[in-house]
Amino acid sequence: MAHQRSDADVTEAKLDRLHAQLAGAVADLVTGDDWKRALAFAARFRSRSFNNTLLIWMQHAAAFEQGRVSEPTPTYVAGFRQWLTLGRSVDRGQPGYMILAPVLGRFASSTPQIAESWRRLAPRETPGRGEVLQSRLVGVRPAYVWDASQTSGAPIPEVPLPHLLEGEAPVGMWDGLAALVRERGYSLRLVDSSRDLGGANGMTDYLTRMVTIRGDIDPAARAKTLAHELAHVDLHGPDHPESSLHRGITEVEAESVALMIGAAHGLDTAGYTIPYVSSWATTVDGKTPAEVVQATGDRVRSAALAILAHLHTPQVGSGDPPGLTREPHANPTVRGRASAEIDDGRPSTSDKRHVRRAATAGRGL
Repeated sequence: MAHQRSDADVTEAKLDRLHAQLAGAVADLVTGDDWKRALAFAARFRSRSFNNTLLIWMQHAAAFEQGRVSEPTPTYVAGFRQWLTLGRSVDRGQPGYMILAPVLGRFASSTPQIAESWRRLAPRETPGRGEVLQSRLVGVRPAYVWDASQTSGAPIPEVPLPHLLEGEAPVGMWDGLAALVRERGYSLRLVDSSRDLGGANGMTDYLTRMVTIRGDIDPAARAKTLAHELAHVDLHGPDHPESSLHRGITEVEAESVALMIGAAHGLDTAGYTIPYVSSWATTVDGKTPAEVVQATGDRVRSAALAILAHLHTPQVGSGDPPGLTREPHANPTVRGRASAEIDDGRPSTSDKRHVRRAATAGRGL
């Protein structure tokens, strides 16, 4: 009699496959020249973690090569039930793109300031009187999403975006970025040319808390440079001493944040200058290039999302279909920060019972 695999074995095998695919995607970034493309893609799928954007990217590319989808790049992705709420259904024979979905546990404490006091609640247990409740990442499970091209049904509304002329900056982008610089306690000034900056387009002085930008470049380049310098303020200032240990990556991070902000506004990112991946991914002692790429991608995405959330500007979609309403639990607090990951795959009771502990808890799925 043939041995039948348990639900737990099936789930574990799916997770092994996912992690192998993710490792392959990261390895391709390390050895290839796709960092800018990966960031531009992630900017259009901001509701997904950096790891999951890589998984969606490579699985859609494979589907395109196999002729299962008509376009080389996905447009909107959502879970099976989410598409149904929008009046669309997954086409027969279209397998979903498997991603890593968070599994959350509920924790309670009457003294939340003491880390050891938090206890995990049982599934139907309620917090005690006076206890604080918090959700935390405790594991991951496989979930599925489908691109719009794999579905049929009600038309998907298109969100209109302004058409930018060459060299033009999106309306409100400069003013919004400038306001954020000032909110950080930095002053901002424009200078006549790069001669005042030693040939650079911008500069951040942490001691005088001054951001300086060339004023003789076109508005798009000026806004992009300001985004770059704001990224330095957020990631590499005196409040972030760890960044001084990896000086070769600070410029990569700042330019990558600027690229994501530009891509989220529909700007052409071809002119963004980021060194070849292997030249900076091998510069951190004690970490493999793959670990550096993933950590950098997470930091860049988090910084870019924090900036974009405070810009009242027309931006491209986040990868969710227009009209999709998030469930109240879709943005859980994980170790003190918000996770925008959607947890809406194909229904499966086994996925709810059997999860893998998240080895990268708090770093993003």
